[in-house]
Amino acid sequence: MNDPISDMLTRIRNAQRALRPTVDVPHSRLKESIAGILKREGYIADAAVEGARIKTLKLRLKYQGKRGIIEGLRRISRPGLRRYVGVDEIPRVRGGLGIAILSTSEGILTGTQARKKNLGGELICYVW
Repeated sequence: MNDPISDMLTRIRNAQRALRPTVDVPHSRLKESIAGILKREGYIADAAVEGARIKTLKLRLKYQGKRGIIEGLRRISRPGLRRYVGVDEIPRVRGGLGIAILSTSEGILTGTQARKKNLGGELICYVW
């Protein structure tokens, strides 16, 4: 697998379309911090690390009736084409209704947090 972040986003997208209550993703610290941001922003219900030797990240998805809370996920920076933005270039997703997730020198942050800390970085994905 060349792009584990894209794989994680695709698994979430597919699980929501199939109305699955949970989705399992292979664990990494980067994926765990992205899941923490999704939980804090209210896009998923819970994120937990399971397993001792081979860890997996178990994400509990949220729904409104038969529609998922996450309407869209879009990978921006990918292994073949990295996207870096300065603090002035951080986009507002869907006019402020979504979030941009960035990898900065202070860790994984949302676009609004990065603007407040006056940091730019690699634009990982958009969630709306």
